[in-house]
Amino acid sequence: MSAQAPVLLRLASASPRRRELLASIGLVAEVMPVNIDETPKPGEPAIEYVLRLARAKAEAGALDTLLPTLGSDTAVVLNGQILGKPIDQAHARQMLEGLSGRCHQVMTAVAVSGPQGLLSLCVTTQVTLRTIATQEIDAYWATGEPIDKAGGYAIQGRAAIFVEHLEGSYSAVVGLPLYETSQLLLRQDVSCWPV
Repeated sequence: MSAQAPVLLRLASASPRRRELLASIGLVAEVMPVNIDETPKPGEPAIEYVLRLARAKAEAGALDTLLPTLGSDTAVVLNGQILGKPIDQAHARQMLEGLSGRCHQVMTAVAVSGPQGLLSLCVTTQVTLRTIATQEIDAYWATGEPIDKAGGYAIQGRAAIFVEHLEGSYSAVVGLPLYETSQLLLRQDVSCWPV
């Protein structure tokens, strides 16, 4: 029986997906969600938006700890427009109909506050969804899966059947680009291979 890995960082997020992704690479995080305004600024490009939120989360989460603190944010972007989380079924249908049969971007920013200051980056993944029938969209909504997901879909869930092509980081679309995150954490003295 192996000993539980030590807590090496704080995760400034309520996302169970991010916690699970960190655990998949051997990192146990202290989960401490932060409350920040996630409203895009007028005319704010999507990449600046996700970077701003990731940095704000990392900084807010680091206020009362010596642990390196990770903040992240993901946006689904279609033709330069940020698609948020659906507010109801009609909104989810509108988003998924817009994404149906088209390529869009998923931008995930990661920021880590630690001994080296605040380090951040953004990973953009191109995702193409096949054409999705309205009946499929309604059936998908009925699963409950789209409710709290950017763009109204979860690639790691039943929406995987809609994904025709992906170019970039799968884990970034789920919520955390693992390669890039591990590199940022290493720069803050957090290794996936603790000694």
